[in-house]
Order: sequence, then C-alpha cells, then structure tokens
Amino acid sequence: MSSHLILHGWQNHRPAGHWQHWLAGRLTGLGHHVTYPQLPDPDAPDLDVWLAETVRHLTGLPGGTERVVVAHSASAVLWLHAVARGAVRAGDVDRVLLVAPPSASVLAGIPEVAAFAPPPLDFALPGPVRLVAGDDDPYCPEGARTAYGEPLRVPTEIIPGAGHLDLVAGYGSWPAVLDWCLDPAAKLTARPA
Repeated sequence: MSSHLILHGWQNHRPAGHWQHWLAGRLTGLGHHVTYPQLPDPDAPDLDVWLAETVRHLTGLPGGTERVVVAHSASAVLWLHAVARGAVRAGDVDRVLLVAPPSASVLAGIPEVAAFAPPPLDFALPGPVRLVAGDDDPYCPEGARTAYGEPLRVPTEIIPGAGHLDLVAGYGSWPAVLDWCLDPAAKLTARPA
C-alpha cells in the first residue's frame, strides 16, 4: 500500500463531484493511506500558509510506504514553490503528478493568486515527476509543455479537449489518474466519454 497527498487548487472547496474527491475515495477503498486536506482560505490563499500546510501534511504521511503527491492547478505551482524554497527535498516524496498548472501570465493577472506565479524554473524536482494538462486549458494558454514541461524537463502528457481537468471540463471521475496512482507507468488519458 502507498500513501497519497492530494492537493487542490484555487477556489476548490473539495466538492464531492471533483476527480480529486473521487480519487481519494477510490484509493481509501483500496486500503491506501490518503490525505486530502482542505487548504486554508481557498478563495484567497496565502502562499506561505499553503506551503506550511503542504509540508505539514507531507511529513504526516506514514513512513515505510511509497509517498505519492497529486497536485492540481494552483497546488501544482505550489509544489514548485516548495521545491524552489527547499521545503521539499529528495527523499521526501517518491513521485509526483502535477495536473493542469496555471501559467505565470494567468496567475499574475489574478490578485488572489498572483503570489503563486511560479518561481524561476531552474531547479531539479525531487522524485519522478509527471505533468498532465489539457491542450485547451484556459488557465495555461501558453501550453503546459511550453510553460512547465520543457523548462523542468519532465514527461508531459497533453490531453485533447480536457480544459483545466476540472468539473467544468467534466472531470468528476478519472480512472486514468487512479491507474497512475497504482502504477507509475500507466498512461494518463482522458476520462471515458
């Protein structure tokens, strides 16, 4: 069994219909340890508070298991801040999935999350990291591969028509992300129609 930390994005109050909620339930049902916290003030998040919460929840995962992080939207960029600031290091996590990170230009234009604009992407990420995003994500018009995948040199999977991989895009259940949590070699594909 493995331990999973699932981190939500801006304005996400962990609705029952969201794929992250669905994923937490499925993993728990299979006997995995899951931490899926409601991060403070999701409508007006404080970067430093979210960083502290991320580290607190990560260090609270049980030892002796594979430690997996799944971060969506603003929390995908939050993870980059955690690494850039040295709050997360090699050995703290076994693998990470960054889902639909918003681009710097979009974040900078939204006062509530402007502080989340990514740091310079000139560092190595600990543990194997994968990136997945829609090819039409309105929060990353530059494209996730260009904005994040290439600078960070991480494998990037682009899903046609997946938008921001959120409820608006129809991502209530997402079997491919569960498959990846169980098998890091699994391909991240679109949800079934």
